[in-house]
Amino acid sequence: MLAPGPNPGSFGAVQPWRNLDEASTPDGKLVLRQRGERDFLLTIDGRVLMSSMLHRSEDSLAKLAIERIADRPRARVLTAGLGLGFTLRALLDVLGRGAQVEVAELHEPVVRWCQGPLAPINGGAASDPRVRVLPGDVMGFVRAAAREPHRRYDAIVLDLMEGPSQGRAHVNGRIYGSRALADVRSALAPGGVYAVWGEEEDPGFLDLLMRSGFDARRVIVGKGGPKHVVYVAQPAQQRGDFLPRGGELPHGSPAPYEGGGQPPAGRRKPR
Repeated sequence: MLAPGPNPGSFGAVQPWRNLDEASTPDGKLVLRQRGERDFLLTIDGRVLMSSMLHRSEDSLAKLAIERIADRPRARVLTAGLGLGFTLRALLDVLGRGAQVEVAELHEPVVRWCQGPLAPINGGAASDPRVRVLPGDVMGFVRAAAREPHRRYDAIVLDLMEGPSQGRAHVNGRIYGSRALADVRSALAPGGVYAVWGEEEDPGFLDLLMRSGFDARRVIVGKGGPKHVVYVAQPAQQRGDFLPRGGELPHGSPAPYEGGGQPPAGRRKPR
C-alpha cells in the first residue's frame, strides 16, 4: 500500500495533525496520525502509507475479488494487510453472513489501532465475528493452505505495503515471484480468485501471472485523479468466460481490450 506522497502536514490547515501512536518495526517507524475526528494517516518513516481520505482502490479491490465468488454462502477469504481497515470493511460488505475472513498482519499495533481509534471509520471491521486476525506473514498461511486442501481459500486478496509495481515483482519475489504464485494457485479452492493491489502498472507481473498458470486481467482504478491497478486472476483451467488472456479492463469500462501495449501514462498517487 505504500505510495509516494506529500508531507503529511500538507493535507490541510484547518486543524493540525497530531501523532496518536507510533511503533518501531523492521520496516521503519510506523506512526498513526489524526486530524479532527475522522481524518487519519498511517505513515512509515515519514512516508504516507494510507489515508482515510482516499480509499477507493481498496473498495475496488474487494469488489473485484469477490464478484466471482459472491454466490458462495460460506466463502473463505485470506487477506493482508490490515492497514486502516478499509479493504477488510469492503470485503465484509460484499461477503455473506456465513463467510470467514482471515487477516494476516505482521504488526500488532496495526491490529490494536484498527480495533481502537480506527474502528469508527472502518465500521469495526476487525471486530466483526466473521473475522479472524492472524499475526504473521501472509505467505506462511498461503503455504499452509497449499499443503492442506481443507484449508484452501475461495479468495486471496493482497493489499500490502508494496504491490508488484514497476518491477517490484522481482524485488519482492517472496510474495509475487513464480514460486509464490505456485503456492497461491495451490492454496485456492476450485474457481478461487487471487486479487492484488498495485500502486502502478507492472506489465511484467501480468505476464508472470499467465506464465504461472493463471488467467489474469488488470483493472485501472481511478478517474481524473489518483489511479492504481488491481490484478485479478483465476487458475487457467477454471477460467470459463473470465477474460481474454492478458486482458485489461479500466474500472467501469463496458468491454475488455487486449493487454500487451504500453500502460496508461502518469504515475499513481497516494490513495
